Amino acid sequence: MSLLQGNAAEDKACEYLLEQGLSLRCRNYRTRRGELDIVMQDGNTIVCIEVKYRKQQRFGSAIEFVTAKKLHRIRAAFEFYLLDNNLNPTSTPLRIDVIAIDGSNLQWLKNIG
Repeated sequence: MSLLQGNAAEDKACEYLLEQGLSLRCRNYRTRRGELDIVMQDGNTIVCIEVKYRKQQRFGSAIEFVTAKKLHRIRAAFEFYLLDNNLNPTSTPLRIDVIAIDGSNLQWLKNIG
């Protein structure tokens, strides 16, 4: 997937989530532990959103590319984000969601890990 396609998928996901009432905290947060595609706020809950895009499902759907190893990296980067923003991971409501985009079909999976 090209950088342009990845950015377009993240733009689409971000737009969709804003329409659902979430507010944007940041995009493309990078740390030595990994990268967070989108971080949003849903009420009191800080939400890390992993965006996966597949143009075709010939080699699998977008959601199939969110592996246990990938979730581990997301959790580690998310914890670093929280500490970097003076948020206590044990007392802050948290959630990890996935936006899976297969072609033009967008699916929002909440609280996956």
